[in-house]
Amino acid sequence: MKRLQFILALLAVTAAACQGPGDRTTDEQAPGALFIIGGGSRPAELVSRMIDEAGLRDKGYAVILPMSSAEPDSAIIWSGEQFHDQGIDRIAGFNFLPGEKPSKTWIDSLRQAALIYISGGDQTRFMDIVVDTPIMEAIHHAYGQGAVIAGTSAGAAVMSEKMITGDELRHPEYRPTFPVIEAENLVLKPGLGLLTTAIIDQHFVWRSRHNRLITAVLDHPGLTGIGIDESTAILVKGNNAEVVGVSQVIVYRNPTRSRTQYEEKLGGQNLRLDIFLPGDTFLIKPPVP
Repeated sequence: MKRLQFILALLAVTAAACQGPGDRTTDEQAPGALFIIGGGSRPAELVSRMIDEAGLRDKGYAVILPMSSAEPDSAIIWSGEQFHDQGIDRIAGFNFLPGEKPSKTWIDSLRQAALIYISGGDQTRFMDIVVDTPIMEAIHHAYGQGAVIAGTSAGAAVMSEKMITGDELRHPEYRPTFPVIEAENLVLKPGLGLLTTAIIDQHFVWRSRHNRLITAVLDHPGLTGIGIDESTAILVKGNNAEVVGVSQVIVYRNPTRSRTQYEEKLGGQNLRLDIFLPGDTFLIKPPVP
């Protein structure tokens, strides 16, 4: 394995004026892009596209945020290999710790990154560290300045405003998929809010997570449910999404806002299902009829 040359301390940042803590950038207005990977292995072509979208071959640097992982130092190394194999060595790994005041040097560097990459692991662990902190504000600032915000698996789930945790209220034992479509079962927490009109799910086809996402669009009919399979990503620019990788993206919508209930079971009519393949494009929020 090649030895990585990570930049783990100060990255030279020549920021003139940074936006204040109240600034937010959403999928409706951001000049940046999202590269949301459904987990699993990452083909070289997929990583190459992510690097190209961020312009990293010409300038700038990437920051890896490993806080989802139970082994953050290893996550930095494993995530960094995919960049190193593409000839990109301008990489920083910032493991922000829970309850600790974030380093101003790291925050300033995060604000100016060309690419911010969020590793896999546990999305709740990540958001418990990041939510309503300067870290979250720095991510939004970078996005507003044109950066690519990328993530895989748990790093994909955190992209939306309403984040699927993977937990169930009615069935507290963890299951990788929901065998039921029930009311008052899905657990959502605040995510980064870079996507405000969709809910992201990952490992989608491989782990057959349809029931979980169907529950989400029944409970939150104004949102588009996007299930991204492994080794596959969506590249989001504004309201437009392109499928990148080797598998499928499943999109559920509830255009009539249908939701019925019998005891704990949920029902709905006229839900829409689309299956998109690599190279396909779709609108995250479709036009109002």
